[in-house]
Amino acid sequence: MTKERIILGIDPGTTIMGFGLIKVVGKTMQFLQLNELDLKKYDDHYLKLKLIFERTIELIDTHNPDEIAIEAPFFGKNVQSMLKLGRAQGVAMAAGLSREIPITEYLPKKIKMAITGNGSASKEQVAKMLQSILGLKTLPKNLDATDGLAAAVCHFYNSGKVNVGKSYTGWDAFVKQNSPQAPKGGAKMPTVINLRKKKN
Repeated sequence: MTKERIILGIDPGTTIMGFGLIKVVGKTMQFLQLNELDLKKYDDHYLKLKLIFERTIELIDTHNPDEIAIEAPFFGKNVQSMLKLGRAQGVAMAAGLSREIPITEYLPKKIKMAITGNGSASKEQVAKMLQSILGLKTLPKNLDATDGLAAAVCHFYNSGKVNVGKSYTGWDAFVKQNSPQAPKGGAKMPTVINLRKKKN
């Protein structure tokens, strides 16, 4: 039998969190869903983080993804914005790690390159290419959802390749790779630790 797996892609943000799901059967992928969590109406930053965590957990418990691909924060001039984005990403990752789902981070340029062949492509170009690849009938008004879907598709394209990004399979792996004792630049191959409890 051909193994099936589900990939959840997340574009973290404290204004809008975009996400998309694909199912992989063998070497083909099928579109499942894309949507967003609109956080614009909330003023409390900590409430936003709580909602991101809860929505990610809800997605995991509903769709049972085998892997999570998440867009890594990009470096910008606004330090406060970077801090908030990093927190949003961290909370989404914590939700996945709490369910012991392997997570891989991808830089925005890596995702754009995988989808369009151009690391400087616009959100619109990425969305249009996804529409063509997956046969989407319509595109959402906000393209954060397609950015989340793009992370999942990028992960599909990079499956099996070496050094695709930082990967974590659970809390221990995350701590080990981000501890001060870790080698500078990180290891080329991600540390894989299986934290799933064995059934008696």
